[in-house]
Amino acid sequence: MLDNLFYIIFPYAAITLAIVITVQRYLKRGFTYSSLSSQFLESDELFYGSVPWHIGILVVLMGHVIGFAIPRQVLWFNGVPARLYILEITGLLFGLLALVGIVSLIVRRFTSARIRAVTSWMDVVVLLVLLVQVVLGVYTALFYRWGSSWYATSAVPYLRSLFTLQPDLKMIAPLPMAVKAHILNAFIFLAILPFSRLVHMLVVPIHYLWRPYQVVIWNGDRRKIRGQSPRPRKQPATTALPVIADGGVVNKPVTAR
Repeated sequence: MLDNLFYIIFPYAAITLAIVITVQRYLKRGFTYSSLSSQFLESDELFYGSVPWHIGILVVLMGHVIGFAIPRQVLWFNGVPARLYILEITGLLFGLLALVGIVSLIVRRFTSARIRAVTSWMDVVVLLVLLVQVVLGVYTALFYRWGSSWYATSAVPYLRSLFTLQPDLKMIAPLPMAVKAHILNAFIFLAILPFSRLVHMLVVPIHYLWRPYQVVIWNGDRRKIRGQSPRPRKQPATTALPVIADGGVVNKPVTAR
């Protein structure tokens, strides 16, 4: 019963929610499709978290997509033990790299007062879901070996059955709980994605070429903002020069420009 709820009903609900809310948000609140970068608030720690996170997670996702698209070729590649070892070690290393990155980003988010001030509750939820997902993935790679092979033979048929609207739980039913939690957490992330700032990765910003100008309205006193107060005009300087007249020496004012 729970398997049907978690791995049939919930995945379809998550996919529907992701599509509907993402499209609705893009059409009605297009300007919210932004990463809301905090780099201008703090950049050093961001570099050491963002770079390993993006490199690690992109390589891991690429591996998942390749395994989903061509599972037979992956199994053929893994038929040679040396190639299987290289693939497994590579996946684990990039998974660890992503783990280091996400932990660094979470630490930065909660230890920097400036970053914490612009952190929403959805940011926290997304970071925690991503952390759980990466931890489960690394745990699976460490304790359930040859994941690239059984991913192609077990998880891929299940995922494809969802897309063909013929869900089949036979292939994932015997999988360990950590692996099944990894699959479930992926659909949780998909469900919350359209409510987060991560939707920016779904669009290519070519519409900036023809969209209307964004109007910025000051909501405060510009004179109190550093560098925004109007510059005072230069006043002409007046000085007195001694002039010899019939009655003696007098000071005549002269304006210097």
